[in-house]
Amino acid sequence: MKPRPRLYDAILAEHVRTHRQMAFVTGPRQVGKTTACRTLANVYLNWDDEDDRRDFLKGSAVLASRLGLDRLRAAPPVAVFDELHKFRRWKTLLKGFFDAHGDAARILVTGSSRLDVYRRGGDSLMGRYFPYRMHPFTVAETLAPELPDPQRIHRPPARVEEADFKALWEHGGYPEPFVRRDARFTRRWAGLRRQQLVREDLRDLTRIQELGQIDVLTALLSERSGEQLVHSNLAQEIRVSVDTLRRWIDTLCGFHLGFLVRPWFRNVERSLRKEPKWFLSDWSGVAEPGKRAETFLACHLLKAAQGWTDLGLGAFELRYLRDKEKRAVDFVLVRDRKPWALVEVKLAEDRIGPALAHFQGQTGAPYAFQAVMEADYVAADCFALPRGPMRVPARTLLSQLL
Repeated sequence: MKPRPRLYDAILAEHVRTHRQMAFVTGPRQVGKTTACRTLANVYLNWDDEDDRRDFLKGSAVLASRLGLDRLRAAPPVAVFDELHKFRRWKTLLKGFFDAHGDAARILVTGSSRLDVYRRGGDSLMGRYFPYRMHPFTVAETLAPELPDPQRIHRPPARVEEADFKALWEHGGYPEPFVRRDARFTRRWAGLRRQQLVREDLRDLTRIQELGQIDVLTALLSERSGEQLVHSNLAQEIRVSVDTLRRWIDTLCGFHLGFLVRPWFRNVERSLRKEPKWFLSDWSGVAEPGKRAETFLACHLLKAAQGWTDLGLGAFELRYLRDKEKRAVDFVLVRDRKPWALVEVKLAEDRIGPALAHFQGQTGAPYAFQAVMEADYVAADCFALPRGPMRVPARTLLSQLL
């Protein structure tokens, strides 16, 4: 089965070409991190391989020998260090190796969110790496797996093939089920992935012992994609404290089962400030069509926000809007701390609700879209001019993201 080209092939190739810093490539299990990195690699070392693990433990000099840094080369060799986060002292190892050999080699480090050094103690790696958060296939990536124009950010509109759009909707964007497009395979693949996350990743990499309750929690979260999380109610259902529940949800987000979208409240009167919304990272696991549509858009928008940020095109966030009068907009893309685009999601054509205009007026966002999943593609630029609320086909809008 021929692999589809990925946006991240271009992103990582540019990184290796233009930066001396290490690249930290994080993302969900089976999203394609190792495949994308190995296409660029001269040397591949995996912590799970016994021989490679021994070399990691021997330190920088042995790693430099494996990379052949004692030989004259036309260009620095590219090395992939895979699953290194499983080593307790991985940050110290990388810091020492980079400080000694950072100019002579290019290093790609892949793994889970444990590579996120912002929230953890130990030796600082700041200034020594750039993060890249990898996501599944999206509409725009099936059309143009190339880097976006840094002057424009959003892409020109393009028509997605019907077969690709249907495959994304039914099978999700993870490479193997998306490419295979077999319903039986997708169900088995998704079930095994969830089982591995709970029974292997959580068991091996955290101190959580209550895996039975975690099983119940993940099942409940799978049913509630797109809903606000009331932590006290959910904690009661699985018989844990609210603080424990918060820690478990943070852990599940860290292992990419899903993600939280928090409310935006600056310059919004009587806005909600606390309750986040929860979304699965694999929208194909959401049964109800309306919730699947909202999750589909959430995953696309999050990928754009994080991708544009990782590429240095601005500081983007994904939020939502809701006030105490129960007016709500599904999503707001925030650019450099200012609301930039409001997005409301609908399955079918419908009149534009008053909340879009209300919140556009309050936030000053230049764009406000009602994205319609079942609408036919229109060959027009959604971002041509700032304007009031506008109905747009989801296929058009999503083709312009990442």
